[in-house]
Amino acid sequence: MINRNLRVVLAEDSVVLRDGMVELLSARGCEVVATAGTAPELLAAVVEHRPDVAVVDIRMPPTHTDEGIRAAVEVRARTPEVGILVFSQHVETAWASRLLADGAGGIGYLLKERVARTSEFVDALQRVANGGTALDPEVVTQLMRGGQHSRVDTLTPREREVLELMAQGHSNRSIAALLLVSERAVEKHVAAVFTKFDLPATGADNRRVKAVLTYLAESGS
Repeated sequence: MINRNLRVVLAEDSVVLRDGMVELLSARGCEVVATAGTAPELLAAVVEHRPDVAVVDIRMPPTHTDEGIRAAVEVRARTPEVGILVFSQHVETAWASRLLADGAGGIGYLLKERVARTSEFVDALQRVANGGTALDPEVVTQLMRGGQHSRVDTLTPREREVLELMAQGHSNRSIAALLLVSERAVEKHVAAVFTKFDLPATGADNRRVKAVLTYLAESGS
């Protein structure tokens, strides 16, 4: 992963939370180039500043329902090079599926109450900015509910476990530690997933992202 000082646009309608996040991110070396309290302000800020990543709350004025994530989908359509990290108290699976649908990576979805440390949040921002994924386990679980697809059906239970952890941003070494297996065993499961999803050898990181997005897209909705 390439670590760099990230340029961030932050969309959050709570002034207190927004100001606190600006301080925390700045202290971690990120440059918050703009903040937004509404969806239109977010869109304008992204077009103007072209950040590495936009942090977006789902519920924003005026209705406080799904304005933020709708705007995130529009940001992805207009500026696909900008990473999107949804940071919310709520899981909106339909809109999350739309964000993941293009298979391009650079997508994160974290739940506010489950981020324990600022370092975890900044690590997630880095993964998203570098084209990876950072998905809360609860988001993954809810996205996987729904219909099945033949390629998903071919996965073994262990391969699914490995892929779910990949979706959360874990490395092979981290997955091995969590599942109490060898790193070599994890590598074999990952290779099996690539084969079953018909992902040819290119960049390993790129294949990991595509495997995750294929899984989520075909398991849900």
